[in-house]
Amino acid sequence: MTQSDSQKQSSLAIILIGVSAAITFSLAQSNDEQNEVYEGTDREYLYFDSIDHFTHDIELPETMTFCGEEVPLDLFYVRERLEREIIVNSYRHSATLLLLKRTTRWFPVMEPLMEKYGLPEDFKYLAMIESELTNAVSPSKAVGFWQFLEATGKQYGLEINKEVDMRYNVEKETVAACKYLKESYRKFGSWTAAAAAFNCGNGRITKSQEEQRVDSYYDMQLPEETQRYVFRILALKLITENPEKYGYHISDSGWYQPYETKTVTVTESIPNLVDFAYEQGTNYKMLKYFNPWLRSNSLTISAGNSYEIKIPTGNYAKTHGKMRSL
Repeated sequence: MTQSDSQKQSSLAIILIGVSAAITFSLAQSNDEQNEVYEGTDREYLYFDSIDHFTHDIELPETMTFCGEEVPLDLFYVRERLEREIIVNSYRHSATLLLLKRTTRWFPVMEPLMEKYGLPEDFKYLAMIESELTNAVSPSKAVGFWQFLEATGKQYGLEINKEVDMRYNVEKETVAACKYLKESYRKFGSWTAAAAAFNCGNGRITKSQEEQRVDSYYDMQLPEETQRYVFRILALKLITENPEKYGYHISDSGWYQPYETKTVTVTESIPNLVDFAYEQGTNYKMLKYFNPWLRSNSLTISAGNSYEIKIPTGNYAKTHGKMRSL
């Protein structure tokens, strides 16, 4: 190595040391500034509580029920499985926070339908774990808040074709879920078993009961996903009913509010939904946003049939630019 090379390496080392020191100072200053910004505000409470929350163990309830059925927390493996799912879900900070904020928008839509069709209210927590209260599409092509496959959706009365897919209609898919779960309950005599069957199918629960000579979900050896399934529901129930206990503090204005819409009943085919949206005082994007079950740019309606289309109103009707006429 020449003297020139040695000098170059020394200079480079000095530069790297300087950069490292600058980065360290910048990060420290950033943390100080962040603390100053949060100090004396609600964000300070959120920020420090979140950090402090990591140092605490999870406190399990002494007793708990699901749909009025006792959860046998006196069994060690039941307590440990529940604890696992509470820990997993309470520390999924961004995902769980968003999920909690959606409950105030969608629970008011789902709860009246569940009451009307005789489904216990606790099943709204099942929808939370199925889709995180979004119109999700799974790798297996299950769709919607309740994640129905196409064949199952059609079996329970959902219209599915190139133009319409009612799995994306929260109200209609909730009704289908009520029918499915009530049918499972009539078969097993247990809402807990019905919830498990929603994950692995009625046939798998029936087979497990017969082969293992047990009737309780908590006594069955099932696939790992189903073993965790009911406990995930229970964990979301606990966190949703008392979010502050698990480190989630949401201001009154932070909860998502139900949409404001009016319903337009259409009885004739709509060849162009862009034109229809314009006629209703909105645009195509907003029309699809509030009616995701519309899967094409047209809607064919046979004689004697009709569809209810939601049109945004109030603050939800606002758009950014001007609509352009033809």
